[in-house]
Amino acid sequence: MSAPPSLASLARQFARIGFLSFGGPAPQIAMLHDLAVDRQGWISDQEFLRALNVCHLLPGPEAMQLATWIGWRLGGVRGGLIAGGLFVLPGVMVIFALSALYAYAADLTLVSAAFTGVQAAVLVILASAVARLGQRTLKSAGSLAIAGGAFLALLFGLPFPAIVVLAGLAGLWLTPKAATPDQPEVVSDPEKPDQIRRSTITLLSWLALWLAPLALVFVMLGGEHRLTEITAFFSWLAIVSFGGAYAVLAFMAQAGVEQYGWLSAGEMADGLALAESTPGPLILVTQFTGFLAAFREAAPFTPLVAGLMGSLLTVWAVFAPSFMAIFTLAPWMERLNRMRTLQSALNGISSAVVGVIASLAVWFATQVMFGVTGEISFGPFRLITLDPASINLAVLAIAGVCAGLAFTLKRGVMTLVAAGLAMGLALPLAGIV
Repeated sequence: MSAPPSLASLARQFARIGFLSFGGPAPQIAMLHDLAVDRQGWISDQEFLRALNVCHLLPGPEAMQLATWIGWRLGGVRGGLIAGGLFVLPGVMVIFALSALYAYAADLTLVSAAFTGVQAAVLVILASAVARLGQRTLKSAGSLAIAGGAFLALLFGLPFPAIVVLAGLAGLWLTPKAATPDQPEVVSDPEKPDQIRRSTITLLSWLALWLAPLALVFVMLGGEHRLTEITAFFSWLAIVSFGGAYAVLAFMAQAGVEQYGWLSAGEMADGLALAESTPGPLILVTQFTGFLAAFREAAPFTPLVAGLMGSLLTVWAVFAPSFMAIFTLAPWMERLNRMRTLQSALNGISSAVVGVIASLAVWFATQVMFGVTGEISFGPFRLITLDPASINLAVLAIAGVCAGLAFTLKRGVMTLVAAGLAMGLALPLAGIV
């Protein structure tokens, strides 16, 4: 094991990763492993994997949480803030710039056509994510049942937080117990009683910091203001954001499109495409949503200032709980790794995420591919109906090409987004739109 780096060196290393962290959690985690274990030797492979296991248990972006843990392990709270903050900051700046550009230019014919192609690519990206996650996660009849139940529940309008809770409970019953070494379920903690006190103080301090902006916005602007609405929603979303950005997008689509009316389904897909093709965690799609929601109801601010405030409030609401969780739980990593019940509940949630993403893909497809949709209600449930005559053949064709790239040629997300963008740009040039 090599000596811990200085905080300045840590900042340089994680700033570099922040600008290069394209492609979602898998390549980001690989970059962190290459830096901290293989090249620098700061931590052991076993420590890295144990921390990663705990990050998988937590709501929020696991790669950012892992970066924060590495920083904490090497430099305490300051190290964690540097590593986690610089992992996210480059993506935040890029998404803000692209959100502003989108807000001002999305109505232009050429830009609109380009994003039509991007939306078709996103449908294929979601389908590919379902296939990839399903192959890795659905390995028993119980996990298949949970995924199928989550698919139907979301399709019929059951709220995403309820699905998370039910999936966790089902995981305790239906999925195989998580494989762990032969250790008892309850073990004695090596930690001193003062560690419990320190962890409690950390939790309460971060909880106050996290919720302070919500209280401030509420006092200054009132409970009905758009910025208050945004901050409250994304604070709640941070608590239930298991399963990564795709699952979070399902919750945002339910609320942001259907409940609050902040964005359209196509704009949600555009935001996901921007997050996919820029550095940083995919969950930065939330920042895009927060920007547009505030931009469109800006008073008493200018639209751009409101958009900036919406962006910052969203980023704080989404990422502050990850710092809170890591700084509170880092001393307890070993015990959390031994909790087989918690692991089994997570198995259920992971299975449900596959069904949630599949349901999201179907919902997006109905909104993007069909010009006319309806709805049939069954008490609290509702089912979308389609008009086959309103299908958008251009979107269908672009999605077909992207599907060939993804499933036959095995191309990655960046290729799909670039192909969708190029084909979308070709539509007005060919006189199709």
